[in-house]
Amino acid sequence: MKKKYKWGILAPGKMSAKFTEGLKLLDNVELYAVGSRDKSRAEQFATDHGYKKSYGSYEELANDKEVDVVYIASPHSHHLVHTLMCLKNKKAVICEKAFALNSTEVNAMISEAKKQKVFLMEALWPPFQPIYMKTKEILLGGEPGKIIHINGRFSFQAPFDKADRKFNLELGGGSLLDIGIYPVIDALYFMGVPSEVAAKASFTETGSEDSISIIFRYADGRMATLYSSFRTAGGIGCDLLCENGNLFFSRARDMSQRLTVAMNGREIEEYSLLPAGKGYQFEAMEVMRCLDEGKLQSDVVPHSFSIDLMNTLDRIRKAAGIVYPGRD
Repeated sequence: MKKKYKWGILAPGKMSAKFTEGLKLLDNVELYAVGSRDKSRAEQFATDHGYKKSYGSYEELANDKEVDVVYIASPHSHHLVHTLMCLKNKKAVICEKAFALNSTEVNAMISEAKKQKVFLMEALWPPFQPIYMKTKEILLGGEPGKIIHINGRFSFQAPFDKADRKFNLELGGGSLLDIGIYPVIDALYFMGVPSEVAAKASFTETGSEDSISIIFRYADGRMATLYSSFRTAGGIGCDLLCENGNLFFSRARDMSQRLTVAMNGREIEEYSLLPAGKGYQFEAMEVMRCLDEGKLQSDVVPHSFSIDLMNTLDRIRKAAGIVYPGRD
């Protein structure tokens, strides 16, 4: 019989609501507790989504001995403190992307997880999705040949509001960590860490960047062009341009996924994929599978991938002149 894990939510909000819908699809999950700085907000979220307990502080959640796993969805700027607090209380942690604000913080989180011998994983949505798995399967089959170029994008129009988290540098605001991280994940996942990084950004009056263009160059001459923006409605997608054809994948805001396979000399193939729960359950399944097996990190999103990802984001920020006050 499968162990049933008691889940805690740290920072109720839109992402936590989406993640909870995924949790509800799994039979080895108990929706157990919610922690917020606002007791009434925690109570409302618990009532709306079916959690048994609610706390008016994050510390109370972390101190609850019954909690097995904590999903952290606070702003990027708070991930370090909240993750360390949960790890020190022996809670397994899945923390939303971006894992933290910089590599120093990510390394501190991973070091603490190893010290405490507690599971830790960055909550990366893409690697667990059917669209990624199908694309990887086709690439491993060999027919496309080597990827020569990646073109990745994530953009939508968000009206500027200096009070909005997305434009608040103190909270890690800007398109890069919020949505630009996705095309960066695509490039790292399918092509690895680049040898050279170049980037240019446009900035708002708060100092946050609202649009960024990035170029990766690899030692063998392959390249990637990546883009994110709060100013254009460019959608979400990635083009893999290969030696013997191309693979194009995209997703809509409802998480529906599409893959187009256009191999040279063959008819185009189309795949439409829409997982239940918008695919968030797959991350939770991985966490609990690892806990069942006594693992301290995931094979799908290992600590090494999160380190490579944040190191790369740091390089992009340096190239583009993006600075988080007091954190760089």
